[in-house]
Amino acid sequence: IVESVGEGVTEFVKGDHVLTVFTGECKTCKHCESKKSNMCQVLGLERRGVMHSDQGTRFSVKGKPVYHYCAVSSFSEYTVVHSGCAVKVSQQAPLEKICLLSCGVAAGLGAAWNVADISKGSIVVIFGLGTVGLAVAQGAKLRGASQIIGVDINPEKYEKAKCFGVTDFLNPNEYNEPIQQVIKRISGGGTDYSFECIGNTGMVTTALQSCCDGWGLTVTLGVPKTNPEIASHYSAFLSGKTLKGSLFGGWKPKSDLPSLVNKYMNRVRFSITSC
Repeated sequence: IVESVGEGVTEFVKGDHVLTVFTGECKTCKHCESKKSNMCQVLGLERRGVMHSDQGTRFSVKGKPVYHYCAVSSFSEYTVVHSGCAVKVSQQAPLEKICLLSCGVAAGLGAAWNVADISKGSIVVIFGLGTVGLAVAQGAKLRGASQIIGVDINPEKYEKAKCFGVTDFLNPNEYNEPIQQVIKRISGGGTDYSFECIGNTGMVTTALQSCCDGWGLTVTLGVPKTNPEIASHYSAFLSGKTLKGSLFGGWKPKSDLPSLVNKYMNRVRFSITSC
């Protein structure tokens, strides 16, 4: 909830309800004006820990600067953000639930709808069944996917995953063969779409190998903590497979999140916290 606004800020007033986002939207740069991108050149994926306006921080402890986290710093009770990283939403929307649309849920739904554009009747495999992976599963289900394979090493996730649309659950630790071979076997030669939602670059390669030749599309959503390089044989691409990156599910935050919140409020398309 907005506590106060700075000089020159006209789109917000005290009391407004907002979502804060790690990748902003200035609405004037080349990427913001393009329908092909959601990567704002001014506020996109801010990692420097300072405010854009003066390259300084607004936080301190005992006189020492404390730097911002991902332009949001929302783990604190109060924070300061650029107006381009705040999205005004309906005051009737429950903030404790729609806050998940600031990151993981929106990222997963958008990867399924915007980035992959999953088609009805298709076969999907998802590596990692956390918040992002479950959101991908729900997005695939709502698009009419005929088979949704979930891959995770935690068997306790299966029941919840079924609620969000997963039809088949695979635990790689339960097989004596590479999991991509199992996936190809149960999907009839490979999936139409695969999603890497872990942040493991080795799994990106596995996801590529799980797709079918000709049109198989792999989308990577996870952010690796180590070993960021991806290795794959050239033949994977020569056979017609595609590897595509996804940042925040392709959503332009200020332009798209309000309508996504409204869809949730109207129960039109999806759930956030439960099946």
